[in-house]
Amino acid sequence: MGSSARLSIDRGIPSDLSVVPARAREIERQGYDGCWTGELAHDPFLPLLLAAEHTTRLQVGTSIAVAFARNPMIVANLGWDLNAYAQGRFILGLGTQVQAHIEKRFGMPWSRPVARMREFVAALQAIWTTWQDGTRLSFEGEFYTHTLMTPMFTPEPQPHGTPKVFIAAVGEAMTTMTGSVADGLIAHAFTTRRYLDEVTTPALQIGLAEAGRARSEFELSCPVFVVTGENEQQFEASAAASRKQLAFYGSTPAYRKVLDLHGWGDLHTELHRLSRLGEWDTMATLVDDEVLNTFAVVAELSSVADALVRRCAGAIDRVLPGFPPGMSEEAIATVLDDVRKAPVGSAR
Repeated sequence: MGSSARLSIDRGIPSDLSVVPARAREIERQGYDGCWTGELAHDPFLPLLLAAEHTTRLQVGTSIAVAFARNPMIVANLGWDLNAYAQGRFILGLGTQVQAHIEKRFGMPWSRPVARMREFVAALQAIWTTWQDGTRLSFEGEFYTHTLMTPMFTPEPQPHGTPKVFIAAVGEAMTTMTGSVADGLIAHAFTTRRYLDEVTTPALQIGLAEAGRARSEFELSCPVFVVTGENEQQFEASAAASRKQLAFYGSTPAYRKVLDLHGWGDLHTELHRLSRLGEWDTMATLVDDEVLNTFAVVAELSSVADALVRRCAGAIDRVLPGFPPGMSEEAIATVLDDVRKAPVGSAR
């Protein structure tokens, strides 16, 4: 992006397949650039097939699909077919999940997540190159081996190229690796602007430099908490919900480094202790106004667009704003229009 580049604005899409077609059409009509699914209680790929079917412009992506719950061949097939059907609009967003879930929920192996994810993406690219160019498949790595591809199992080449691959990253090592092998990075919602500037961006630039790539060839996507409201009651409810969600994230050891950067390591310690006791409501009271304003865009409705643009400028290329539940579509549309009118000077 240049100094007058436009910030891409995305939105989540439901996992309930019965409502996806209408919701996807509505999101496209509202002018969003993309829609994302997460892998929580439902499969993240199925809703995107419906979203692609019922839209013509909207990009569709997983944010995220759990890579280590699958193998590269399975993911390569899913990505290939979805991108073909969406005519090049599919983004494959991958994440590692945490060790306990990989081993105990998915029953899959866990080790050295950065190295494993790097190899996972390399295997994907090798498979896709075979399918697109007809070259022999010969990928032999430390974690994955793919050396057999017969004509019966080879998809047809497609005119839309291979899917873009985004990787979810928080720590420096994963971020650097993402910059060297992926098309984009998915930052966690539990991210501050200071963390982006002092940790994420420098680590990302190292990876881009290793690969000889420019920042303009890469996208950084980030969800952002938005605390606002059409009235005082909605504003307070929005703040309370954000405090509770931030407390949950803050109790997770994997995200402590974000709090540590701000000198709030003790907050994590207490949140983690309370989480083990199930004291979720008490945890939310520990997220004071300073913490809330650091993690979230907190502003009156008339100022939300400017505050959101300032939060993104210079670092974020795609934003998924977390507007409060119950906020009217008319109010959201006004905010989005104001965001689109504002030039965003990013690092691209």
